[in-house]
Amino acid sequence: MKIKFHHIILGLLLATMGCKKDNYDAPSSKLTGRLTYKGAAINVEYNQVPFELYQPGFGKTGAIKGTFQQDGSYSTLLFNGNYKFTIPPNQGPFMWKELASGKRDTLAVTVSGSQTLDIEVTPYYLINNTKITGASKVVTAVFDLQKVITDANAKNIEAIVLYINKTQFVSAGDNQIASTNIAGSAITNMNNVSISVNVPTITPTQNYVFARVGLKVADVEDMIFSPVVKVNY
Repeated sequence: MKIKFHHIILGLLLATMGCKKDNYDAPSSKLTGRLTYKGAAINVEYNQVPFELYQPGFGKTGAIKGTFQQDGSYSTLLFNGNYKFTIPPNQGPFMWKELASGKRDTLAVTVSGSQTLDIEVTPYYLINNTKITGASKVVTAVFDLQKVITDANAKNIEAIVLYINKTQFVSAGDNQIASTNIAGSAITNMNNVSISVNVPTITPTQNYVFARVGLKVADVEDMIFSPVVKVNY
């Protein structure tokens, strides 16, 4: 009987320890922001451009990972403390600063309650002054292109693509119902570039689509986009 009593006490202690271990408060400080260049939002493909946060000296060496929304925004829940923010190599249609050692630079972030932090990057190109209109089941985009990086890191335009979709998620793959493109080599004037795409039959019928322009940089996986707009046709 005495042995059984000791077993009961030991079980209660272990259960109590287990509850304490499982009852730590969840992270509650929200870090939000967006990708920007000189204050202007950088639009990317939904859930395709990742970021990483590290908390030095906290006993955890792995990264807290997340991805940007298609409007370049992000949101993550963290514990209060000091973090290092970075974007992994070969990710995003922009340049991220690297150290002399060749390693990715990091942005120091001090989290003390919820806050907003925009992430400044340098895109290879910008899509400016975009006007997207619709008529007679045709969607047309007119826009200007700006080459931002012009030094030894400069890259050419591989293609310009106009995407349309039934929903507000617009890009390649399953997030389009139609698209058309212009080869970069065919662009002779960076101003008033025009591109059009026919709207296919949509079931169930709707008299609008969502559209945006994507720019594919040569040798860069991720595209930069204009903002998504709703277009009646």
